[in-house]
Amino acid sequence: MKRIKLIVAYDGTNYCGWQVQDNGITIEGVLNRELSSLLGCETEVIGASRTDSGVHALGNVCIFDTESRIPPEKYAYALNARLPEDIRIVDSCEVEPDFHPRYRDSIKTYEYKIWNDRFMNPVMRLYTKFCYYDLDVDAMERAGQYLVGEHDFKSFCSAGSQVSTTVRKIKSLSVKRDEREPRLITIRVSGYGFLYNMVRIIAGTLMEVGAGQREEKDVERILAACDRTVAGKRAEAEGLTLVGIEYL
Repeated sequence: MKRIKLIVAYDGTNYCGWQVQDNGITIEGVLNRELSSLLGCETEVIGASRTDSGVHALGNVCIFDTESRIPPEKYAYALNARLPEDIRIVDSCEVEPDFHPRYRDSIKTYEYKIWNDRFMNPVMRLYTKFCYYDLDVDAMERAGQYLVGEHDFKSFCSAGSQVSTTVRKIKSLSVKRDEREPRLITIRVSGYGFLYNMVRIIAGTLMEVGAGQREEKDVERILAACDRTVAGKRAEAEGLTLVGIEYL
């Protein structure tokens, strides 16, 4: 028996998130279907990050176990020939039998992209949050620094999350305008674990700071409150991309 790791990129626009569910097509469901067809037996993947409906990924990770003699590096080619064009296996390899993509220590990096202009760019509509009012990116950057480090992020977690603790550690956070395309703003967050909707709530809160609706130091107060109702709105899913996962 071999354990195979896949690095998966996808456009989440047409999917009801990663995790298999009854109400629609999911990334995990499509992978399970095509893997089972390829291997000739029921096969299910285990994913690292259960991204929400409409969220994209450049480097999500999943594993599956198999007795197939297909060389590990060939799974990417074999699956890409079967998968729809909005899902691609970036890499495939064999890992140790006890490797688990969710329980191994890792650093995840997300990017939340905002299109900041008078009108939406139709080419960017599926991959950015549209914001027509001016955003103070420097204020957003400074406010974001209150989130760096280990904190209780209960204020930045949507209701319904089933976790033993809401303490998480953010390694870095930056907010930048693209030098060549200043209408494009990217919030980039790296951390050792994230709560349900945490990055989207961070993005929504920082956008309120950028719009002058909140002070920069309000972010420190929001953290201390441990109360979801005092944080900003959850930003829309289409602006969020899981960039990658680094295993430690």
